[in-house]
Amino acid sequence: MKTFDHLAVIGLREWIALPELGLARLRAKIDTGAATSTLHASDIEPFERDGQRWVRFTAHLGSRVQRQHRQREALLVDLKTIRSSTGHTQTRYVIRTELVLGDRHWPVEFTLACRQTMRYRVLLGAKALIAGQLVVNPALAYVQGKPQLAVPATLSGVR
Repeated sequence: MKTFDHLAVIGLREWIALPELGLARLRAKIDTGAATSTLHASDIEPFERDGQRWVRFTAHLGSRVQRQHRQREALLVDLKTIRSSTGHTQTRYVIRTELVLGDRHWPVEFTLACRQTMRYRVLLGAKALIAGQLVVNPALAYVQGKPQLAVPATLSGVR
């Protein structure tokens, strides 16, 4: 059996942080069947700033029971048509932000979508796993622990 020392092992669920958005601890579900990662967002509103396209949205944190909302803004990277496992298509806004998982951090593209009925507010897709050089052991969960980050004061409110 081959082993790869440069790859980090993660479980089916992990704690992550998105420090550029001021989000310190989020539970993420790992979804190797999804190419793109997704962040639960509502009130999504595109706008222009200094000649660039941006998007303003409400980020939803925690579980369905623990509802926390934070207004955020990010540079709009793309619009992407996503096809769900049931065959439905939806056009979503795409942002790029730094992801922290364990002791690794790297830029990841996230589509913004309503995940209100879903247990996990964040899905990490295959592209993020490849870029982070991660392998998944589905028998494990929360292998990497919670990110130990201080969210900058400038990001604790509306950006």
